[in-house]
Amino acid sequence: MLKTELFTTTPQSVNFNEPTFADEVKKIATQSEANGYRGTLIYSDNRLADPWAITGFLLAETKSLLPMIALQPAYMHPYTVAKKISTLGLLYGRQISLNLIAGGFKNDLHSLGDYTEHDKRYQRLIEYTEIIQKLLTSDRAVNYNGEFYTVKNLRLQPVLADELQPLYYLSGSSESAKNAAGILGAKLIEYPEPHLNYTGKLNGEKIYSKGIRIGVLARNSHNEAWETARSRFPETREGALTHQLAKKTSDSSWHKKLSDQEVMVNGKEPVYWLGPFKNYNTFCPYLVGSYEEVTTEISYYLRAGCNTCILDIPVSSEELKHTKHVFKQAEALLPQC
Repeated sequence: MLKTELFTTTPQSVNFNEPTFADEVKKIATQSEANGYRGTLIYSDNRLADPWAITGFLLAETKSLLPMIALQPAYMHPYTVAKKISTLGLLYGRQISLNLIAGGFKNDLHSLGDYTEHDKRYQRLIEYTEIIQKLLTSDRAVNYNGEFYTVKNLRLQPVLADELQPLYYLSGSSESAKNAAGILGAKLIEYPEPHLNYTGKLNGEKIYSKGIRIGVLARNSHNEAWETARSRFPETREGALTHQLAKKTSDSSWHKKLSDQEVMVNGKEPVYWLGPFKNYNTFCPYLVGSYEEVTTEISYYLRAGCNTCILDIPVSSEELKHTKHVFKQAEALLPQC
């Protein structure tokens, strides 16, 4: 059994028509569960279907899979979030998790009348989540007086059982994100740099409870993996231009940091690959190579304290098996405690 928490990602509704989206969501959820994955991330932005409705659908179609909802304060009041969580607990007797997000595409936020600055958004996220946590855990009415939110004598019904309390994750790489994760007791999810940069920054620093958001494509040989990768994620002018536009409309630290990365090793394809990200095929780096190459790369991140990995949208059950295999091998390389 893996020690690392593996999450898949639910497909984006914008890429499907009405009859096929539900089928695809169900397929990926049931395949993830059958292959022993912990859960699945559900995106949230202005273009996409409601993540809470998708969560209810997933809970009805699975037995143990943990939905991870991307939660952005701009979309609803914290009381509404707490009410939805407690209602899902009442209906399904299942736990969910929250991927706390402070930002997003600036145009999305501006469309909602939200012009809050980057660091202030993390302060808002702290207040937002603290109210949710108090409502879900308190047996008394909640009072809260913050800069962004104020509630008075607010009580939540139905009550959520202790064993169904949500798990908290927080996406970000800035100091504001790290500070917020520490205050909220949330696991920090980062889009990692190449392992040499990533692990080097941990020297002399506190290692937070953290996870990474990354894609994995591993095969028997280096060439086989790269043939599959280039076929699945072709480089196109349209994709590159869309990525550049997305870079301009995002003020996220991780987006700018990844966009500026250039990785090449002695003229050979690296294991750490940003091609899909820079051609707007996906939002995370990829690890591409033979089983041995990818296993070694993953082991560096695990040694750096990463015990959760949110993977890209899977293309098949076989791909889930390839990925789980390299994580199992990477865990075997770690010092035994």
